[in-house]
This record gives sequence, structure tokens and C-alpha cells, in this order.
Amino acid sequence: MKNKLRALIDQPGIHPAPAVYDCIGAMTAEQAGFNYIFTSGFGIAASLLGKPDLGYLTAGEMIDSARRIAHSVSIPLIADMDTGYGNPLNVIRTVEEIVQTDVAGIILEDQVWPKKCGHFEGKQLIPTDEQVEKIKAAAYARRDSGLVIVGRTDARAIEGLDGAIKRGERYLAAGADVLFIEAPQSEDELAAIARHFQGVPLFANIIEGGKTPNVPLDELQAMGYKLVAYALSGLFSATQAFIDCFNALRKDGGTQHINQELAFETFKTLIRMNHHIALEKRFKVKE
Repeated sequence: MKNKLRALIDQPGIHPAPAVYDCIGAMTAEQAGFNYIFTSGFGIAASLLGKPDLGYLTAGEMIDSARRIAHSVSIPLIADMDTGYGNPLNVIRTVEEIVQTDVAGIILEDQVWPKKCGHFEGKQLIPTDEQVEKIKAAAYARRDSGLVIVGRTDARAIEGLDGAIKRGERYLAAGADVLFIEAPQSEDELAAIARHFQGVPLFANIIEGGKTPNVPLDELQAMGYKLVAYALSGLFSATQAFIDCFNALRKDGGTQHINQELAFETFKTLIRMNHHIALEKRFKVKE
């Protein structure tokens, strides 16, 4: 999977993908035809803990979630690994565990732990030099696995766009394969980043209602972006579906008017029920 992701990044054009927080989301994305996916730390915190993205998740919870999700599909997964959960030694531990999974890439950010969602207020950063060492540690720990490292900086909100660009230069020099400057606040800022880092695989993060404008893909491609994550689109859509379903159930006293397109048989196809039935028959103890 890791080499598959690297080959994808080398392909021309822009490559959008949704972020997911569980195996069903991953399998649905694969069925829809996406050729890679992300995990959303925000989505995992909300779905697993019912809490906001404020650093509540532990390294083990994030790694376990990424492992399960990556194993459920046959397309590459880029996993949100927050700050790496500590100093460079902790980053080494995190990356060594990730390398043993089907995860193809990770995102490492430069916030103080506990971190916050990149579109929340009140973020704090660690020194640039410290993050450089953490990225070097991640590059060391991946060895020859091919794991893709996405270097993320949240500096736009604290040090301005120029500060974020300077950090980005350092992170690429330290070994990051892809650069992710979080939460540019206008199309002009998105374009300025792309102009400065021409030829560098750039990552854009689109959140409906977030700080970054929801720029169409063709415009992001014209700017020069390579990877685009729709970080919360699935989470928001699934939550709205729950709201609609449960409100209808409460109001109507039944589910006769919901799930007209997705019902039991369709869902069985999504989770590859026939494959598991075949395995059950193949290894059944004969009476």
C-alpha cells in the first residue's frame, strides 16, 4: 500500500479523497471509486469518544483505529497521527507501530500536545526546530517501508502565512514527502502557498464551514495542489442521516419511510457478505 500511495502522488493531476473514521466509511469510499482515503482524528474522537478534537485520543486508540480501517480496504490510507504523541522518541515508537500495519502514510503536525482541531481557536505550536527533529525521527523510523510522511503546520493561525511557509520549507528539508499548511484563510493564500512550493506535493484540507474556503477541485488543481482531503464531509453527512432517521422514527412510529435506497441486502453487499459465507463453507467441519 505504501508504494501504491507513492505511485499515486507521482501521477499528474489532483487527487481528492474523503476522510473516514470507521471501516464502513472506508469501504463506502472504496466502493464509490476513490483510490485512497484519509482518517479523520476529529471523526474518530467524535465517534469513538463523543468528544471534540482536543487531544482526548491516545496514541493506541489512533493507531488501532488506523490499523482496522486500513485493513478493511484495498486502497491506501493516510492516517492522522496528530503530533506523534510526544517527543522524537515517541514519534519513533508511533511510526514503528504504524509501519507494521497496512497504513500507507501519516500526517504529523506541529501543535503543542494536547492539540486542537486545525480549525479551532487557541492553538499553540512547538518550536520549529523541535518539529524538524520529530520529522527526522519519523523518517528514520520508517526505514525502507516507503511510508509517506505528510508534514503539517498549523502556523498560519499563530505566525501568519509567512511563518507557515518558513516552517513548511524546514519540514520538507527534514524528510516530509508532502506539505500540509493547515487552514489558509482565502483563495489568495492557497494560491500563494502553491506558488511558493511549485513542484512540491501539496495537501489541502476542505471543511464545510471551516476557515479555508471550499474551492472547487479544478481551481485547486490549477493552483498546483496534489492531495485534497474532505475531512469532515462524511462525518457531517452521517450525523445528518442519523438525525433524519431518528427524528422520522420518533415522529412516524416506524421506519416505513426511511432507508428506501439502502436496506439489508444492499448493506450485505457493502460488507462483502458473500465472501464471508464462502469462507464459512470452505472451513466448515463436516458432520
